[in-house]
Amino acid sequence: MPVEGEPIRNAALLIGSDGRIASCGVDSQVPTPDDAELLDLAEAILLPGLVNTHTHLELTGFAGTASELDFRQWILSIRRLKLARTPEQYLEAARQGIRDCWAGGVTTIADTGDSGAVALALSELNGSGIAYHEVFGPHPGQLEESFTGLTGRFAELAGAVQGRVRLGVSPHAPYTVSGPLYSRVSAWARERELPVAVHVAESAAEQEFVTRGTGPFAEAWKSRGIPLLDHLSQHPSAPQPLRPSAPLWLDTHGVLGPRTLCIHAIQLDDADIRLLADRGAAVAHCPVSNAAHRHGTSPIAALRAAGVRVGLGTDSVASVGQLDLWREMRVAQSLAGLSDAEALALATLEGARALGLERGIGSIRSGKWGDLVAVPASGGREADPIGTVLRAAPAAVVLTVVGGVIVHQRTPA
Repeated sequence: MPVEGEPIRNAALLIGSDGRIASCGVDSQVPTPDDAELLDLAEAILLPGLVNTHTHLELTGFAGTASELDFRQWILSIRRLKLARTPEQYLEAARQGIRDCWAGGVTTIADTGDSGAVALALSELNGSGIAYHEVFGPHPGQLEESFTGLTGRFAELAGAVQGRVRLGVSPHAPYTVSGPLYSRVSAWARERELPVAVHVAESAAEQEFVTRGTGPFAEAWKSRGIPLLDHLSQHPSAPQPLRPSAPLWLDTHGVLGPRTLCIHAIQLDDADIRLLADRGAAVAHCPVSNAAHRHGTSPIAALRAAGVRVGLGTDSVASVGQLDLWREMRVAQSLAGLSDAEALALATLEGARALGLERGIGSIRSGKWGDLVAVPASGGREADPIGTVLRAAPAAVVLTVVGGVIVHQRTPA
């Protein structure tokens, strides 16, 4: 299942010593060098490794936390759990999260976190992905402290990451980051051409906070003596009255651009969608997490129609229990009325495009990385292979390969 092109039966591919695909196609047309290690998958479907555009792997082990809490209280409960973890526990959680991703067919992740553990673990395990380092600071008076902390930790991590691991930054969300901090971090990232990820337009509580300055987030800021968001009604596109939408507010601080990944992006109107399209920003769609937190449904069909790049993400185990990108495909397909091929592309090539990595991953093509996943074929040789893939689950994965290296393998039941 090359994704770019029709399924190929009786297929084979050759991965070179550099970890990239040297040849692919019908078995009889693919060379078999004398020193090649042969692997016969029998009746299996081989497809590109899945791309998870949003994870929090440092939260591995927190499955089953109280998702019935309102959103702000749930965030506070996660924060308390994080404070109890040591650096070594964070690192081990990240390692396990990466292995869990591999076991579920995911070969590239886009992760956000503030421990730095995922960047280190990905490098240690020779994984593939973008680690967006988070920064927080809702009070404008925290600007220098937050920014200095971010750049200092970023420099430490930059000296440690290697291979196919890239660092990015993530000013967390409009309810945890001040306007001045957004502006400073965005300008710094833009100068260095760094990828940026931001949680935006996720919940009704966030929308109320940004547009009206009311609700649980506003109350929390007021109780801590934090001034509410700067009033931006003079922005030429700002709706009246009061404050603009979350994407528009971010845009006034230079956050949105072609290297920006907007996580969740649920509370959007037509003007927001046009803005994201105009800026070239991408979206990480996490339909199962969105439903678990009762946030609503992202307008994926409208975003895609507007030309916005969209990929699929699982969010964290604290939100969804098990990281299952196959389930995300099916839910996204149902919500947006996608074809089987479109749903599969969201978790492969479209996810790669959302991250700006489509030249190296997302499809089976000569020159791209040898990132692959195999699931058993079912229903005989005439069965629809795309339909079979969309019915898969993590437990169905029999083989995962990252850069030509087998990182997960099991015998089919």
